[in-house]
Order: sequence, then C-alpha cells, then structure tokens
Amino acid sequence: MPPRTALIAGASIAGPALAFWLGRHGWRTTVVERAPRLRTGGQNVDLRGAGLQVIRRMGLEEQVRAADTGELGVEFVGPRGQVLARFPVGDASGMSVTSEVEILRGDLAELLVSATSDSTEYRFGDRITSLRQEDGTATATFANAPDERFDFVVAADGIGSGTRGLLFNDEPVVRSLGVEATWATIPRTASDTDWWRWFNAPGGTFSLRPDRHGTLRVIVTRTLARGEKRDDADRRTPDEQRALLRRTFAGAGWETGRVLDALDDVDDLYAEVLGQVRAPRWSRGRVALLGDAAYCPSPMIGMGTTLAVVGAYVLAGEIASHTDLRNALDGYEHIMRPWVERVQKLPPGVPRVANPTSRTGVAMLRAAVRVAGSPVVRGVATQLRRVGTPAPTFALPAYAHA
Repeated sequence: MPPRTALIAGASIAGPALAFWLGRHGWRTTVVERAPRLRTGGQNVDLRGAGLQVIRRMGLEEQVRAADTGELGVEFVGPRGQVLARFPVGDASGMSVTSEVEILRGDLAELLVSATSDSTEYRFGDRITSLRQEDGTATATFANAPDERFDFVVAADGIGSGTRGLLFNDEPVVRSLGVEATWATIPRTASDTDWWRWFNAPGGTFSLRPDRHGTLRVIVTRTLARGEKRDDADRRTPDEQRALLRRTFAGAGWETGRVLDALDDVDDLYAEVLGQVRAPRWSRGRVALLGDAAYCPSPMIGMGTTLAVVGAYVLAGEIASHTDLRNALDGYEHIMRPWVERVQKLPPGVPRVANPTSRTGVAMLRAAVRVAGSPVVRGVATQLRRVGTPAPTFALPAYAHA
C-alpha cells in the first residue's frame, strides 16, 4: 500500500516540524513555500516547556542549544543609557522575559528543514491557489505547477495565511492588539552587549537583541493612532515606514538615532501590526490549520514557536493514532485548544501598558520597572513563586514512534 500523502503550506517552523513527525509516522510529505528560497532571517524565538520537550523527542536539542543566541537576559534602559532594571535568564523571581532557549527563527527553520530534507519534498517559489475536496482526497491548484491530489492538506503559512482563506474564508479572525512592530537586522558595535536592551519612548519601544552572527536584531514597536487599521502597515513601502518611525521617535533619546540611521541601510526591514488569530475551528474536511495560521498568540507572548512545534507533534500523533482522519482532527483540537486559549489570554492592558504614548506614561513605567528590579521586590516575587500556584503547563501525549 503506498504511503499517504500530505501537502503543507509554509516552510518556516510549523510546516517542517509537521513534515518531520508525519514522516516518522510513514507519510510522504510535500512542503510548498511562496518565497523563492528558505527564509533564514527573522528575530529571536523562544522554546519553552513542552516545546523544548518536542525538540528533545526529535533528537534536535543539542543542535538547537548550540544555535542559542547567547542572550543573557533583559535590561531596561533610560534615555541616557542608564540601566533601570536587569532580569537575567532563569531569574528566580520569574520576571525575566528571556527564555531558557533563544534561537533565531531562521536558524531553527534551517535545522528543521535539514532534518526533513531526505523525507520531504520542498517546493520554493510557489503557492496554493485553490483547493477542491472530493472522493476522500484534496486537489490543490498551484500558481506554478500542475494540479495534484493529496490525502491531507495543512495551512501552516503564518498569521496572514493565504491558504487559510481558500476554505475558511473570513471565519478565523485576526484580532489587532493596537501595536505595530518593525523588525530588522543592524550592525553590532563595540558598545553593544549580550543583553536584550529595552528602551521605552512616548509612543513605543526600541529593543536591541544579540544574535550569534555578529549583528543585532532590532524591534521597534509603535502604538497605533486611533482609527489606524491593521492593514495600513502592509500598504507602506520600506521608505515610508522608515519616515514614519523618524517622525514618531525624533529626539527620543538613548540610541534611537543610531537605530533609525541603521534602518536606512537594511534590506530585511519588515513591519506588521501585532495580532492574534482566533479560529472557531481548525479543520474543514481534509484541510487543517496549524501554528500561527490557526492560533497565533502574538510575539508579545513569546509562545508562538512553542505552540507551533507542539501543535505539529500532536496533529501528527493524532493522525497516526486514528484510522479516520476526522477523528484525528477532532482529537488534535480537543487536546490543543484548551492550552491555546490559556496561552492567548492577555493580562489586562497588555500590550498597550508597555507602550505608553505620553511622557508622563513613560516616566511612570520607568519608575515601575525600577521598583520591579529592586532586591526587595525581586525577593518577594521569588518567594511568591515558591508558594503560589504554578503556571498552567501542557502534558505532551505519548505517541508511537515518538
């Protein structure tokens, strides 16, 4: 009997991770990616808890840890560069936002693609343009290749998934969080460190994060003006985005001028309004949603990569555990959705509380950061973590061949 076949849209994290596990369970997989080649850029991504366990079960933990960015923790800095508070990785108070494992998105994608290159066909520079389901299969039409039938199709092509819209239409909702982020890679200078340096200015934030390639990954966030829409960022050219950031943060202090100047010379500048994907269902017939296409939690939470690799593991495991695909997809959603909903639940005021728009608001936030970083508050927070209820975790199911 020939192996069952799966078509996966998206060659970032979720797609190759699913290809790995489906291959382990005997499927033949094809990954289609609209980019002309593997996108090796991108910012830091976290692997936490169950996500790291999945990487361990894949036999990739050693390689992932070897590609760690080396980030020591987060420093909140003031307009003259003074350190307001410092939270190292693994801080006992639980206030550090640097994960145990920090790896660049592109580095992780390369590892996953390399681990599946012998068992998966990767097609770059193409995309799915339509899907038709009949006779127990799904037929995909491509922009640059002949139609082809598959037993299963998965949309794992990100928050703005084009594949998702082919069958689910407007049913999934992308909820804007009211903050736009601009990402880029800039040169590292002698004054830069291995700390994630975070600076608040009226209207947004500047972050400089180390990588292992001798450069810095910069993130500039901007609080949206009233009435500003999510797709406005998609309409701007890179030069228009640069001009907008200069108008917004002129004279903001710290190293903002240096960052804005450096953005003039980058070729990987990318802007997007941060959002969450809320989908009432993650499958329709023989087509399923995975990762950010199904349940993007937003970069503010730092759990998107963990949800992607765990979701891939569970989806493939449920498929391997059921003879009927419908039952498998129901199992995938039954196991994952409660955890996803907990992860997506934001504290009141987030993310705008971290992006005040007035000088007074920034001053109050800096004062709060100083207090949070004081030895007394850190000690109390540590004790509360020891006696309090632990944060909800996810228990990985056990599957054959895993």
